[in-house]
Amino acid sequence: MGKDVIVACDFASREQVFDFLDKFTGRKPFVKIGMELFYAEGPQIVKDIKARGHKIFLDLKLHDIPNTVKKSMAVLSRLDVDMTNLHAAGTISMMEAALEGLTRPDGTRPLLIAVTQLTSTDQERMENDLLIKEPIDKVVMHYAKNAAVAGLDGVVCSPLEAGKVHEICGEKFLTVTPGVRFADGDVGDQKRVMTPEQAKRIGSDYIVVGRPITAADDPVAAYERCIAEFCD
Repeated sequence: MGKDVIVACDFASREQVFDFLDKFTGRKPFVKIGMELFYAEGPQIVKDIKARGHKIFLDLKLHDIPNTVKKSMAVLSRLDVDMTNLHAAGTISMMEAALEGLTRPDGTRPLLIAVTQLTSTDQERMENDLLIKEPIDKVVMHYAKNAAVAGLDGVVCSPLEAGKVHEICGEKFLTVTPGVRFADGDVGDQKRVMTPEQAKRIGSDYIVVGRPITAADDPVAAYERCIAEFCD
């Protein structure tokens, strides 16, 4: 399995996302469709982007009772996405139900990964806002182990935690890491960040990159820079 760069298409409308994707006349990037775009345009936007030849990570972070998540995943599996996710905080039983719902009658399914802790969360916020007093590294690893026990394919985690996730859950357990910025870029609201080259060295399997590409003066050049630093 090769490494890949996933471009976070956090746009508010189909017009904006297609204006962006039209710039890519060569290599078609793996794209992430998040809540903003999905809620604005509905499932059809997934089908339309897929029809253009892009792989899709549908980033909706489901978190509900197991039966609701199972039924929701069954619906999402029909959209032919390549990857989707949920919150590991929803418990092992919820993740197992999600996997069952996501699996199609023929046994195929998208990759399913779990969010451990958001990259906007640091130790202080986790303790004060969530009342979780354990060290954030320990919490992330516990959530990752739960996801592995549930049969998931991997986790979303900070690139700072990718290497240790592999140590605990195995090299084939995927690490999908947002919070990636160029060394000469702005970190924005992210608390735990790393460059594409650093993420590669530490063992990330996929990096998710948003504003450093989507807000760049030349998005295609920024994307190719990410590919060069992370994949090549």
